[in-house]
Amino acid sequence: MSPIDFLLNRQSNPNLTAPAPNKDELSTILQAAMSVPDHGAIMPFQITVVDEQAREKLSEIYVNSAVIRAEDEVKLAKVKKMPYRSPMMLIVSTQYQQHPKVPKQEQLITAGCAVHVMQMACVALGYNGMWRTGDMAYCDVVKQGLNINPEEDIVGFLYIGTESKSLPDKNRKSFEQVTQYLS
Repeated sequence: MSPIDFLLNRQSNPNLTAPAPNKDELSTILQAAMSVPDHGAIMPFQITVVDEQAREKLSEIYVNSAVIRAEDEVKLAKVKKMPYRSPMMLIVSTQYQQHPKVPKQEQLITAGCAVHVMQMACVALGYNGMWRTGDMAYCDVVKQGLNINPEEDIVGFLYIGTESKSLPDKNRKSFEQVTQYLS
C-alpha cells in the first residue's frame, strides 16, 4: 500500500486483542512521536505506557475516580473494565511550557499530533489503535493517579493491539464540505 493510500484508508478499530507491540516495536511507535510538528522544539507532552501488567493499576485509578464522584454500580463496572479494552495503552498528556513564541494552544496541538502519529505507526507495524478521551481524560483524580499535574491536559488514551475483527470500509465524507478557496 502506498503512503497516500495508507492515509486515505486508515480507520480506528476498537476490537483489539493480544498481541500488543513488542519492546522494539513500542520503541519505534514512541520514537514516531518525536517527529511531530513542534514549534520551538519544546516537546510539550508526556507519554505514559500502560502494558498488560499495568492495566490493573489503571483500573484501580479509574474505580477510585468513579467512587469519589459517587458513580452508580453500572458506571463503576464500566470504568473498571476500560483498561482491558486492549493489551496496551499509551496515555498522552501535555507538559505545557512558558514560551514567548509558542502559545498553550500550539502545545496542545503538538500533543495531539503525537497521539495521531503513534496511532499511524501502530497501523504501519501491523497493529491498530483507538484514540479515546471521555470522562477519565478530564478527571483530576485520574491525573493524580498517573502523576500528571492537574494543570495539564490528557489529550488521549491510545488503545493498541491486534485487530480481533475487521471493520467494513469507512464511509468518508468529501473534503468539499469543509474546504473553501480564498479568492
